[in-house]
Amino acid sequence: SKREIKMRKLDSTKVRPLKSEQLLHIEDHDFALRPGFGGSPIPVGIDVQVESIDSISEVDMDFTMTLYLRHYWKDERLSFRSNKNKSMTFDGRLIKKIWVPDVFFVHSKRSFIHDTTVENIMLRVYPDGNVLFSLRITVSAMCFMDFSRFPLDTQNCSLELESYAYNEDDLMLYWKHGNKSLSTDEHISLSQFFIEEFSASSGLAFYSSTGWYNRLFINFALRRHIFFFVLQSYFPAMLMVMLSWVSFWIDRRAVPARVSLGITTVLTMSTIMTGVSASMPQVSYIKAVDVYLWISFLFVFLSVIEYAAVNYLTTIEERKQLKRRGKASGMYSMDAVQAMAFDGCFHDTDVDMDLTPFPDHPCEENETRTSQTNISNADTSRLKRKKSLKGSVGRIILQNNHVIDTYSRIIFPSVYIVFNFFYWGLYM
Repeated sequence: SKREIKMRKLDSTKVRPLKSEQLLHIEDHDFALRPGFGGSPIPVGIDVQVESIDSISEVDMDFTMTLYLRHYWKDERLSFRSNKNKSMTFDGRLIKKIWVPDVFFVHSKRSFIHDTTVENIMLRVYPDGNVLFSLRITVSAMCFMDFSRFPLDTQNCSLELESYAYNEDDLMLYWKHGNKSLSTDEHISLSQFFIEEFSASSGLAFYSSTGWYNRLFINFALRRHIFFFVLQSYFPAMLMVMLSWVSFWIDRRAVPARVSLGITTVLTMSTIMTGVSASMPQVSYIKAVDVYLWISFLFVFLSVIEYAAVNYLTTIEERKQLKRRGKASGMYSMDAVQAMAFDGCFHDTDVDMDLTPFPDHPCEENETRTSQTNISNADTSRLKRKKSLKGSVGRIILQNNHVIDTYSRIIFPSVYIVFNFFYWGLYM
């Protein structure tokens, strides 16, 4: 209809019915050469809009970013006549027939131009020959990370743009609008990082074979979320260290209880350390989390060594007491606490035991002897002593603790608290 024809004429951003090659005189020029070949370098302005930061990988030391990359330059060979001074917009089919800047990403591992539903490429040509070339790209590039403060670290990464073929004598890359050339989506967020800042900068890169090249930098700082690692690493390590201190409050003659507790906490700390190391790159230096976990492991290990010392000194002390209380017949009289060091069972404090003929099951033999006794007075006094023992378990445990346990209850928590203050003050 006439109305549709009129609307097409007014819409000057669409390609006219004429062929683009004829309209832009593409066949009349050699676009294999840059604009102004043989003269001063052609300035190419760049601006970038970051759509998203898709992932940060500590293991691979890289990041993945999706962005809109726009180029601005002037090519008088593409100028055309226009009564209304309107630009013309083309898709990616014209790109292969004209000259475009050969910008690439330095330290890029892989990248691609989005092609759904068609290639995300736009070319806009103005009557005076100014050109806007826009791409939507996802790129994965290296980020040289320092994990010495992990997970209390801040990583500084950069995406670098540079011309591959044209050095500074032929092409001059620059930020089109200075610091405002880099814009970001307000909703950019990452699961493990806070994005602290985005900034644009420029510099020069030298290659011994080809000379100096203009290079543009997209810099951004990432500060790691600490709460996840507090829940997964720091808090469990704290609990294991505090759990190892329970050993200091258990009777020093309860060998199975204290040894089992020590081994359990040591193995649990080893599991925590292995889990953290499995998700990290195998770096040759010590990370902050390694310092904390290894110190925590040392506290747990020392609690086991502490009981080994307590048990050894207790054994020596009881042997000396037995020698002093020895009888000429070679029989030794022991109270209930001393006897427990040998057979692991509680005994009445007034009952003498024979050390020489220890049976394989001393607890059962004591019960058999008790059941076979015919003295009613002894049975009555035994029951009374058992009731009094149950009522004063706490007092007996405190009296039977070694002096090393007493000091350990104070020294271990105090030193660990000081370590935590020093650690968090140093790395935070």
